[in-house]
Amino acid sequence: MRAARTDQTASAARSARLRGVRPELWAAFAALAAGAVLCVIGWYGISGERFAERQLPYLASCTVPGAALIIAGTMLLTHGRSTLAAARVEELYGLLVAAEPSTPLAHRPPPATATSDDLLMVPGGTLWHRADCPLVADKPEAVPADATILARGDLGPCPICEPPADAAPER
Repeated sequence: MRAARTDQTASAARSARLRGVRPELWAAFAALAAGAVLCVIGWYGISGERFAERQLPYLASCTVPGAALIIAGTMLLTHGRSTLAAARVEELYGLLVAAEPSTPLAHRPPPATATSDDLLMVPGGTLWHRADCPLVADKPEAVPADATILARGDLGPCPICEPPADAAPER
């Protein structure tokens, strides 16, 4: 019961964080738009004036603040997107961590080790295996190991089932 409540609280906090990023993104877009409008107004005012002393008011009142708003909007947009990405990564990490294994590690049976004395090989393969090796178990293409191939040394022992070196049949 408590775990379910904790999961709901964590989910609500994540969605609140994602919603909290939206105003920052809207502010970024508003600053970009306002900066672009001010730059256009400044350009239009400067283009209509012939003398530099009459262009300076447009430059000071429109173009410079417009450029500053564009820079601020770009920084807000970058920060908002990185915050959104970080929130999504955190949410994915929470989903990965929340997934519990079906069987606790202490209660899992140890991996089966191969102990059979029958040797198998796969045609075209490079290893020879015990018959109960997980690499060849239930494989129809596995055939009994050929003594001549094993004697020539064309096949090596499997590192998983580790058949003993003296188990290789002699000629």
